[in-house]
Amino acid sequence: MENMTDPYRHLKWFSCVAGKVKCSELRTKDKKELFKQLEELKTELTNLRVAKVTGGVASKLSKIRVVRKAIARVYIVYHQKMKVNLRNHYKNKKYKPLDLRTKKTRAMRKALSKHESKIKTRKEIRKKSLFPPRVYAVKA
Repeated sequence: MENMTDPYRHLKWFSCVAGKVKCSELRTKDKKELFKQLEELKTELTNLRVAKVTGGVASKLSKIRVVRKAIARVYIVYHQKMKVNLRNHYKNKKYKPLDLRTKKTRAMRKALSKHESKIKTRKEIRKKSLFPPRVYAVKA
């Protein structure tokens, strides 16, 4: 059975393995290291784009895609970490930001809660007590 304490359990399908950047490795890094790697990747991308314009080698041109995807992976891991931290922060709070709330249909969100639907008005209670349901016994 899967580990239920893993904050990334719902993202296991997203296995990032391309070139030198892996999501599993990125998750071990802290915020500063992530941004440092992001800057390195961005500078590499700009260098590759310059090489493309000046008529660079084909291997460099094919590397542009790999670097772009690596940048995306860094952003993905950063946002995942941020979401997990926010979820922990808002865990026992009364109100949560909309993007952290569970996704439901509009009807489900607007529907009355179990408790609210069971509440009866004074008039309803009075009517029920004055006119209880009739119980009939069949004579054999």
